[in-house]
Amino acid sequence: MPLLDATQTQRPSEGSSAPAHPGPKADAVRVLAPARLHLGFLDLNGGLGRRFGSIGLAVDRPVTELVLARGRPFKAEGPDHLRALRALRAYAEAFSPQNAYQLEIRSAIPSHAGLGSGTQLALAVGAALMALEGLERGTGELGEQLDRGARSAIGMAAFDSGGFIVDGGRGAKDQPPPILMRACFPEAWRVLLIMDARTAGVHGEAEAKAFAALPPLSEAAAAHVCRLVLMQLVPGLMEADIAAFGAALTEIQAIVGGHFAAAQGGPWTSPAVGRIAQKLKEAGAFGIGQSSWGPTGFAFSGSKENAQHLYDSLSEAARAEGLDIMVAKGRNRGAFVERIASTQS
Repeated sequence: MPLLDATQTQRPSEGSSAPAHPGPKADAVRVLAPARLHLGFLDLNGGLGRRFGSIGLAVDRPVTELVLARGRPFKAEGPDHLRALRALRAYAEAFSPQNAYQLEIRSAIPSHAGLGSGTQLALAVGAALMALEGLERGTGELGEQLDRGARSAIGMAAFDSGGFIVDGGRGAKDQPPPILMRACFPEAWRVLLIMDARTAGVHGEAEAKAFAALPPLSEAAAAHVCRLVLMQLVPGLMEADIAAFGAALTEIQAIVGGHFAAAQGGPWTSPAVGRIAQKLKEAGAFGIGQSSWGPTGFAFSGSKENAQHLYDSLSEAARAEGLDIMVAKGRNRGAFVERIASTQS
């Protein structure tokens, strides 16, 4: 089976990467929003007054793609359409109460898979409405409208600009965490996503309860994670040293995954994903772990050719476990917004 490698999700026809466009009204708007990986937390201790701090990466697949146009009654169709319709009604009530809209969702990031589907869908709907009506609202305001960014800002940053992202965690202020850094991900690198469609990660009320019950990570462990990020993970990324990057990420994932194990039934939400991730590591992949609450796992490769080899070696074993492997690139641009202008004078 050939490796699926979406290296060109961005085409000139896909328009601008800015999430909101003031200007003339359009007949319809198409938005394409990237999935994101949550690679770990910096500080689950909170002793310095800030908690969480997230490490993330925008990837070029899977994606959410939708088209929004005016129309009555309010209507949404396609995958995840009920959640999209709730977001659409909330944005319309806040920003354009006189109008009604119809939404076509052409593809959606899988829900509750650890890929940021809810944030990307909500922001895509909001950005489409802003562009359709010629309004100007930033991603932060759109996210806050639907209470996005409660613990992490990497989903909003991935929508805005893509790339590799680190945020500074939640402090005393009731606002999304500040972005500490954003860097381009090496073009040659690939990430193998290990997908389990049968399992859902912790989400919604259960997620809120799990975080509330989570004991503080020890100061020493939190300090070690921060040191790994600052002195190994980020330098490895900046110097395109995948061995250093991967070693740091695997260790961060072991610490954070161990801390969350009681809340998700073990270090992996899907033990099958964990088994395939370990096989990928043994076959030469770097930086294995689970994105957010999972079940999606990941493993990194330094080249397209090596990713092809890893895929060919383990895709059959993954299928035997009921899993899929998808190969993605880091996406160094944010969401695309295409305004389809009116032809009427």
